[in-house]
Amino acid sequence: MFRSASSREATLSVSWRVRLAVALLLVFAVVTISITNKLLTDRFTESTRNRAELRIALYSGNLLAELRQNAIVPQLLSRDPALIEALTRSDYSLSTQRLISFVEEIGAASLMLYDIDGRTVAATDRNRLGASHRQEAYFVDALRSNSTVFSVIPRDTGGYRFFYSRRIHEAGTNLGVIAAEVDLQRFERAWAGISDAVIVTDSTGDIIMATEPRWRGLTESEALSNQTPQSAIERAIKATADWTALPADAYLQGEAVMRLSSRIPFRGWRITSYTTYASVREKVNGVLALEVMGFAILLALTFYALSRRTAGRAALFQRESAELRALNAALQREVAERKRVQQTLAVAEQTLEQSSKLAALGEMSAAVSHELNQPLAAMKTYLAGARLLMQRNRLEEALASFGRIDDLIERMGAITRQLKSYARKGQQQFSPFDMEEALGSALSMMEPQLRQRQVQINRILPSDPVQVMGDRMRIEQVLVNLLRNALDATKSERNPTVEIILSAGETATLTVRDNGPGIEDLDSLFEPFYTTKQPGDGVGLGLAISSGIVSDLGGRLTARNGQHGGAVFEMQLPIMDSTEKTQAAE
Repeated sequence: MFRSASSREATLSVSWRVRLAVALLLVFAVVTISITNKLLTDRFTESTRNRAELRIALYSGNLLAELRQNAIVPQLLSRDPALIEALTRSDYSLSTQRLISFVEEIGAASLMLYDIDGRTVAATDRNRLGASHRQEAYFVDALRSNSTVFSVIPRDTGGYRFFYSRRIHEAGTNLGVIAAEVDLQRFERAWAGISDAVIVTDSTGDIIMATEPRWRGLTESEALSNQTPQSAIERAIKATADWTALPADAYLQGEAVMRLSSRIPFRGWRITSYTTYASVREKVNGVLALEVMGFAILLALTFYALSRRTAGRAALFQRESAELRALNAALQREVAERKRVQQTLAVAEQTLEQSSKLAALGEMSAAVSHELNQPLAAMKTYLAGARLLMQRNRLEEALASFGRIDDLIERMGAITRQLKSYARKGQQQFSPFDMEEALGSALSMMEPQLRQRQVQINRILPSDPVQVMGDRMRIEQVLVNLLRNALDATKSERNPTVEIILSAGETATLTVRDNGPGIEDLDSLFEPFYTTKQPGDGVGLGLAISSGIVSDLGGRLTARNGQHGGAVFEMQLPIMDSTEKTQAAE
């Protein structure tokens, strides 16, 4: 049973430790994943931003190089003698072939030659021959300017066309206009192959180039707000997936993006890119997935070990339960057997006690002379005194001696009754009495010996009566034995002294102290027939009988040697409480 309780306590202690360890593991996993997410997110975001900045610088450089390369073409062709002669003579049979040869050398998208009326007289794209461009901005502005003019022309199908144009004049006379179209759409096609969204805005903020065709002609804010409506499920999934909480510069079609903008040193243009955090999330989530997998495996191994340990502990508990049931059954059988043995033992003890009492009667018969010797000696003294008193005609005093003799005869009868009651089963009825009165009777009985030996008696008595419940006659018998032992112990003393102290506390305590030589063998003092007296002076039953009497009354009789010599006998008896006093009074 004790092992089971200790096992349960150990199990509870281990259970709490395991729970604490699992909780600490979970907290450590959450903290580790959070810190890893923050560090990797910042690191990968910074690297993505650096790559985006490099990419946008490359785009801007390529765009500016293309524009500058085509800006010199109209200036060179406006001075070409063949084109000037063709405009002067209005002979354009070789002009188209001439322009085609320049396209192959220069790499322009297309070249067009307009006469003074704005009609296309030569073009690398023969489908444009004969078309009138008199109202076009690149034609009108070129005739009015002395330098090369750059024009952005909206397409009918959407988007923009980019032209460099310059007038051709000879001897102060305008002959026509030469125009070179710049193919910037190839950059849009190249940009569309990457994950970033790129726009180019002019000085007014309108988008003139974009990877998203719908954005051309809009402002940046209008383009960003133009998005496909999302369903509630799509928004919930995106919000759940965006758990890394990246700092968004802008939102493109409802998705957080990183916005980078750079100035193009050309007519106030700006190029802007929008980079998604998809690559950042993929890299971060890849590392976090590995960490989560590692912690999951560790947690799974922990739970597996705990399950194995729990299974082992359950098997151990089952074995212990079986052992406890077997032990309980054995204990029940043992208890039943002990009850039967105790019942048999009680009957045997009762029989043995009665037999012991009957056997002790033989020994007690030897004690009769010992117990009756004192009253007989006192009676002899009182009879001698009464004879002298009668001879002197002092009859009243003689009658008092006869009264004392009668009391001694009654005491002798009580002693013989005690011997008879000792041989019978059962107990006598106790009555309350005053210890001081019992002590006075014992001293009165011992008065002749005390007077003959001239023993000094010192009595210390309390002011209030000390009431006990018991047999006064037997207590007086004990007191007489103690006083007689004190007298025998002080035979060799010049000034024999006996000190009697009566006190009341939790018990009624009576102490008899003498100034004799003390006790040599305290262990054998209360054994029957143990005596230090000479043969014929005693049989060694007085203290044994006295100890039995005190024990029968619920008390205790002890002996010790005093610190300053002599023997000290102490008798303790249960004191009568207020309830017993009330019942006795009733």
